[in-house]
Amino acid sequence: METALPTAIILATGLALALVAQWRDWRPPLWAALLVGVAVRIVLMITAAGDTHQPVDFVNSFRPAGEAVLNGQDPVLASKGGWHFLPTIPYVYGILLWFGVPWEYTGRIVTVVADIALIPLVAKLAGGPRASLRAFQYALNPLALMVACLHGQVEPVALVFGVAAFVAARGPGAPVQRADVPAVLRGALAEHGWSGLPRWALRTLGQALRPQPGERAGLKRGACAGLLMGLALCAKSWPIWLIPGMLLLLPQLRSRIVALFCTGAVPLFFLVTLPVFAGTSLSQIPEVIDTIRSIRPIVGEWGWTPHFTGGDWALRSDLASFGTYLIYACVLAAIVIWWRADPIDMTIAILLIFMVVTPRLGAQYLLWFMPFLVARPTRFAWPAIVGVSLWAGYGYLYMTQYQDMAWWLMHRDWSRVSIVLLPVLLAAMPWGRRRPPGQEPDGPSAPPGPAAVTTQV
Repeated sequence: METALPTAIILATGLALALVAQWRDWRPPLWAALLVGVAVRIVLMITAAGDTHQPVDFVNSFRPAGEAVLNGQDPVLASKGGWHFLPTIPYVYGILLWFGVPWEYTGRIVTVVADIALIPLVAKLAGGPRASLRAFQYALNPLALMVACLHGQVEPVALVFGVAAFVAARGPGAPVQRADVPAVLRGALAEHGWSGLPRWALRTLGQALRPQPGERAGLKRGACAGLLMGLALCAKSWPIWLIPGMLLLLPQLRSRIVALFCTGAVPLFFLVTLPVFAGTSLSQIPEVIDTIRSIRPIVGEWGWTPHFTGGDWALRSDLASFGTYLIYACVLAAIVIWWRADPIDMTIAILLIFMVVTPRLGAQYLLWFMPFLVARPTRFAWPAIVGVSLWAGYGYLYMTQYQDMAWWLMHRDWSRVSIVLLPVLLAAMPWGRRRPPGQEPDGPSAPPGPAAVTTQV
């Protein structure tokens, strides 16, 4: 990568400005944050597009998917599994290619535009007097810049719809607090006994499902949030981890059911319309579904698995299966521990614990938690942001100077050293915000919240 040095200077300058902004409590207007974010991303996109080094998946997986759409072919099958998601983003690739935009720009315009849209969304997610500061910090976030502008990975597209779903679900006012479920169950058990508990549960569920006066706005929020989350799932499958937080931001059970229905309807729409928009025959749809579902158990890139593979990539189904079950267990534990917290804090906990225990990870995955953690920073948020940015930057900028065996030798050390970031990510979880907002502040960085809000199950 010939442009590694000027790119590194831009990224380091941006990170320094973001840290100074935190220290000095700068609060530039949102338009200034947007202007800075747009300028930096355009410069980096032009620089990366003109470089002779292009990421392997960017060329060998994403480009064939876009060209397949341009040629009226199924992007999943024509890319030979290189693209194993729904064809939503390849449709955009195909349109840009049809207009004659070179691939080096086509593949990045999609992600850069999405990442720019995330800047004001981070401000909305943060809220409060420091909203513009958080937008400015995300505008200069080095990991976001590398993933969107250098790699052209589609994480920003999934995130822009996922974060927008959170903003739509939260709506005006404070988030609804969840009831203390164990305390509610103990009270019901004391009042009705074991024999009366099923009847009480059915009656409570019936009351929650009954139409309530003034719920129309909540149902609209649920539909809008669900449609946006569905679009996030059309970009990639991982936004499924965002669904619990989105649902808990909605005010009633009925609005959550509407959100779930809309979330599932959008990917289903893009699947059943493959014969119309992608030239897929009906007989090929099962093959498309199998390709999307197929994930090779490649481990050895990050965290604890490189120490079992010598720092190399390896097809280890035993490690992948164990890690998958570990993810499920830890995510469930995070939902239980942060059940009564702000749903955004629960989401931060889910995404960070995923990064700690996952058996397989690409550097772009580390962007998943970034908009949420920047919007609601914890005590150790910035050590985590700086740490993962330095680790990813070493891979994106320095290691790309080498090829073949030299690259593989560096990869062994790079992948194994990532384990030092796991305790930092654990520390960055919102441990001090496990209770409802306003009851358990997490230091000066926690955004202020009202002390009293409505409680629901």
